[in-house]
Amino acid sequence: MSIRLDKYLWAVRVFKTRSDAAEAIRNNRVSVNGTTAKPSREIKAGDTIAVRRTLITCTYRVVEPVANRQPAKNVPQFCTDITPQSERDKLNMPHETIFMFRERGTGRPTKKERRDIDSLMEGMFVCDDDDFDDEE
Repeated sequence: MSIRLDKYLWAVRVFKTRSDAAEAIRNNRVSVNGTTAKPSREIKAGDTIAVRRTLITCTYRVVEPVANRQPAKNVPQFCTDITPQSERDKLNMPHETIFMFRERGTGRPTKKERRDIDSLMEGMFVCDDDDFDDEE
């Protein structure tokens, strides 16, 4: 038995709605066996599905295809989470927040002040090109 990828991801509760699953697949955030896929891709037992979230990439192994949405307690019968521990550790990394203080009433920064702020911030942020894929 095989089932559509978007329907399977919805059925095993990876995504809240089927349209959310289809959108993520269309935006190349889901791969099957290492290759990008379409929402209509047929899934069978033994396939490996990687779903790229904001911080981590979750990996799942298809135990058995299922078409109907399953209760959370039944999901392990149909899907195994094989996400590496290194990916899960990314969730526990401390997040730094930067707070810039400006005196009340000084208004918006001038062009020179903005350049000074940008030069201070340079090197503090690590930015991947993948972060901007969603804006296209």
